[in-house]
Amino acid sequence: MITGAHVIVYSKNPDADRAFFRDVLKFSSVDAGHGWLIFALPPVEAAFHPSDKNDLHELYFMCDDLKATMAALKAKNVECGSVHEERWGSLTTMVLPGGGKIGLYQPKHPTAIAV
Repeated sequence: MITGAHVIVYSKNPDADRAFFRDVLKFSSVDAGHGWLIFALPPVEAAFHPSDKNDLHELYFMCDDLKATMAALKAKNVECGSVHEERWGSLTTMVLPGGGKIGLYQPKHPTAIAV
């Protein structure tokens, strides 16, 4: 039986990105050994989109109020990209200390997460 999902984010500076998840996003974690943190994430949903390629995956965090979330992140010196309005949601990206980006959006569609 499947009991959960494990997301891997590759980074040029994983220590900085782990600190970001711990100190800025305040995600709880366990130490898997030698300071290797594994984080608990908010509830998740999965969607399948058409593509010409397999094995493409994306990570987006969802929020109820994108502008308020971006303001809270800015107060913590987190850079976000410009907001793009799509029919399915309002979308930006958070820039990680390691240089990568993670999507952040306020959905306009029903979500599969029980609130």
